[in-house]
Amino acid sequence: MLTAKQNIRLTRTGRGTVGGSLMRRYWQPVALSEELAPANTGGRPVKPVRLLGEDLVLFRDEQGRIGLIDRHCCHRGADMAYGRLEGGGLRCSFHGWLYDVTGACLEQPAEPKGSDLHTRVRQPAYPCIERNGMVFAFLGDTAAPSLPDLDCLMAPESFSFAWKGWWDCNWLQALEVGIDPAHASFLHRFFHDEEDEVYGQQFRGQTDSIAQTKVFRENDQPEINVETTDYGLRLITTRDLGGGRKHVRVTSQIFPHGIVIPISATMNITQWHVPIDDENCYWYTLFTDFAHPVDQAQMRADRIKSCVLPDYRSIHSRADHWGYDPVEQQTRTYTGMGDDINFHDQWAVESPGRIQDRTKENLGTTDVGIMACRRMLRKALSAEEQGRPLSLEVGVPLETRPLAIDTIGPAEDWKTVWLDHERARRARSPWLGSPTDEAAE
Repeated sequence: MLTAKQNIRLTRTGRGTVGGSLMRRYWQPVALSEELAPANTGGRPVKPVRLLGEDLVLFRDEQGRIGLIDRHCCHRGADMAYGRLEGGGLRCSFHGWLYDVTGACLEQPAEPKGSDLHTRVRQPAYPCIERNGMVFAFLGDTAAPSLPDLDCLMAPESFSFAWKGWWDCNWLQALEVGIDPAHASFLHRFFHDEEDEVYGQQFRGQTDSIAQTKVFRENDQPEINVETTDYGLRLITTRDLGGGRKHVRVTSQIFPHGIVIPISATMNITQWHVPIDDENCYWYTLFTDFAHPVDQAQMRADRIKSCVLPDYRSIHSRADHWGYDPVEQQTRTYTGMGDDINFHDQWAVESPGRIQDRTKENLGTTDVGIMACRRMLRKALSAEEQGRPLSLEVGVPLETRPLAIDTIGPAEDWKTVWLDHERARRARSPWLGSPTDEAAE
């Protein structure tokens, strides 16, 4: 249980807050590449963005460069989301002031000939990097670091798929559902197992074929071990299957707001929970396959059914009780909220309120990951306040990377069997090749 003051400290990320200062030390997903569709495809490569409480405009210029600038022109405050893409940048429609992707003012056409005023003004701007269908931005006041060497960012684009969704809640409660392995036995319980592999429902083992829904449903008292790592946390969740076998599920939290979760024997998702402001967030996801190129068109078709563009809001919300069906709850699913587990998660994180009141909660044994995350976050906030920010990085050897895998193995070997299977998966991956020397030892 947190005090009200502690809860405020952990959840606020606006500029001028200690949480905002911390978040601005990390790259933030800011848009999907598809949101900057060229005009000749019926789209418009200019998009208003709200991120960490700041109102910004993202655009792709005529040379394909991406810029992220303040939404209001530094001349008279007009909305740059309605600007014109021309002349090597984004031009304000009010007086024609033209800005490039760095925020430099290139032209002020109404000023007298020879005026150098444009050299003395700048539009606030932030650097961007595009990778595997996702655009990242760095909102810090220091030089931007390199993107972390995560599997999802190193994979070829053909082995990846990027998606996002808007949740009406604070970023921290969105993150915390992803570091709570116990909830899958209840929130995502299905009373009947599907024969065909369905997103979010099915797990195929290395040697066995077993429904993940069956594992979760029949083994609802998992043992959860949490390890502190250089990048955040590793959670190893085991369920005793009997007969000397254990189901081992490894997930990772990438500090401060990322998670890596397995969804099949070959595919992981890496997800960031990005504050729009203190009461809303986006989850951004990169699906990464270690075995085969993915069918991006089909994956998009599957996901687009559950959201409404242009904001990628869910088709369900508080207004329709998140699609709740009491008959379904008695016969098919534990929640009565459909087959798509994203709706289950959405209800779990939105229903406590836009900023959860953690002064009323009572944590249990299975909340060990949440408690560890909050300790790490509180430590990082204190360090930030004292001017000595924590340095968290992704390691190079396999054992020190943020990994995620589902597997089954001998009960006595559960501490190592998952890593053996991870080495084998990577050795078979066409884009990874053999594991590193350090990992193979």
